[in-house]
Amino acid sequence: MLNSRIAFEEALTTLATHANDADTEATWPVDSWAALRRSGTLAWCIPTKYGGEGRAGVELLNGYEQLAGACLTTCFILSQREAACRRLLDSGNAALCREFLPLLAAGERFATVGLSQLTTSRQHLKPTFTARMAHDGYLLDGTIPWVTGAAHADFFVIGAVLEDDRQVLAVLPRDLPGVSVSPSLDLMALQGSLTAEVRCSGVQLEKNWLLAGPAERIMASAKGGTGGLETSCLALGLSGAAVGYLKAESAARAELRTVAERLEHTLQGLRQEMHQLAEQGATPEAAATLRGNANALVLRATQSALTASKGTGFLRNHPAQRWARQALFFLVWSCPRPAAEATLAYLNPPEAIVCP
Repeated sequence: MLNSRIAFEEALTTLATHANDADTEATWPVDSWAALRRSGTLAWCIPTKYGGEGRAGVELLNGYEQLAGACLTTCFILSQREAACRRLLDSGNAALCREFLPLLAAGERFATVGLSQLTTSRQHLKPTFTARMAHDGYLLDGTIPWVTGAAHADFFVIGAVLEDDRQVLAVLPRDLPGVSVSPSLDLMALQGSLTAEVRCSGVQLEKNWLLAGPAERIMASAKGGTGGLETSCLALGLSGAAVGYLKAESAARAELRTVAERLEHTLQGLRQEMHQLAEQGATPEAAATLRGNANALVLRATQSALTASKGTGFLRNHPAQRWARQALFFLVWSCPRPAAEATLAYLNPPEAIVCP
């Protein structure tokens, strides 16, 4: 256990060292990902029968929060890989679990998800990614938006819409004919996540790759859905980095102490709430409320850190500017309507609205 803890502390140091580069450079964070592999982090969420550590609940959240505080970009990549692992486990497809989970636990394969088209992305448009029954499986066509680490993935866990509006979840190997990955998107932060669109043109996917469905609103019944505790956890991790900076600065600057103490108190309260939800079970409403509060905190904490850092914090090599930009990511990442409405209410309180 001691060796495991030392390896994790070394991983945190590596992630923090490369955090600015991972945020601004559109290159895969090789050193940071290798550090996660050495520390055993990639085995955390995978059951022991598949070669993992079988961690869950509060233990996982504590680890993710620390990783997000060290490097949000790398932790975001990890979160998408963890989502793919959860979909495999929840599917009950024993053959695919036996084939892929041991490789994922060992860091010998990388998986990610392409599911936002079923949840929060482009919901006002016609389906961008469709499946129709053909031969002994499905024929896939269209675009999967917002796929993190797409060019490095060995396979994707994807969702598609059938002609009758039912949906399926499936594993999509990247090397199937007709699958292509577009250049990574030019993001304002987290550039190293290499988030991109994945396109399918007449891709034949056999039924043995199916994870769930066909069914209506398939994500509503799935575990670990969008806007869950993991996203709030990463927001708290980034908040913690900013609060830690403010606390350190307040040792010599008395005017910062009250702000740092208030933010720390809020952070501790939201962390306790998150842990309670993890232990007792989180309803969608409770998870959305937590997410809205976590969004409010990460905006306050990072902008406070930037303000306290003065002009120096506006330089590219200072973490305060990175934290402030990265905080904006939580306004658009996996932000279902209740969480978005809570965030908008925080940003636009009634007393702030001035009529001419």
